[in-house]
Amino acid sequence: MSERQIQLEVLRYNPETDSEPRFQSYTVPCKNEWVVLDALNYVKENLDTTLSYRWSCHMAVCGSCGMMINGEPKLSCKAFIREYADNIRVEPLANFPIERDLVTVVEDFIAKLTRVKPYLIPKEDKPISAGEFKQTPAELMKYKQYTLCINCMLCYAACPQYALVPEFIGPAAIALAHRYNQDSRDGGRDQRQEVIATDEGVWECSFVGACSEVCPKHVDPAGALQQVKVASTIDWYKEHLMPWVKK
Repeated sequence: MSERQIQLEVLRYNPETDSEPRFQSYTVPCKNEWVVLDALNYVKENLDTTLSYRWSCHMAVCGSCGMMINGEPKLSCKAFIREYADNIRVEPLANFPIERDLVTVVEDFIAKLTRVKPYLIPKEDKPISAGEFKQTPAELMKYKQYTLCINCMLCYAACPQYALVPEFIGPAAIALAHRYNQDSRDGGRDQRQEVIATDEGVWECSFVGACSEVCPKHVDPAGALQQVKVASTIDWYKEHLMPWVKK
């Protein structure tokens, strides 16, 4: 198997000992089929055991290995070394505080995800004996794309509005709210709209579209946000101009 030497520049920061972040360079012998995560694992196992980063599945499923690779939000398990030059710079995801090295503080994202209630809220109570809440294939296709989100937060690292306005609910959380709002089995739309149809929600989005560009699962959160805007606008017209029309 062919190998080549690369220089891996990794941002290092230990809040207990460092006054500010710094870059540290490692020479790594990489195989052609390696991804950036493999190179980081090589450093961890052979060169520097103090390096900290998150990863789990190595299959672009868990979403935990998101990083800035040469300035772009990527899953390090999908960033193939062969697609880069011999010098690769790796940093923690942008727009999040650094906990240590490539590990970011994600509590803000988790809090916003919790606020949008990303779970089914049944329209009515139904005993188990009554059977399943059934759907047609067409009803499933209405929201299936948005179920693919793996909460990797790459969209938040790419979003200029989240960088400027930290209160912004953000693309992934709103896209997941939209996923459940579109589900024919769900009855929690009004509760979610109180969170996402606000200035901190979809109306903060300037539709740059960077979130959809970096999404590794092609969820298209930018499209979801625009659909929420349209639906919220229709709600407003119904409420203020056609109060006799039910939602």
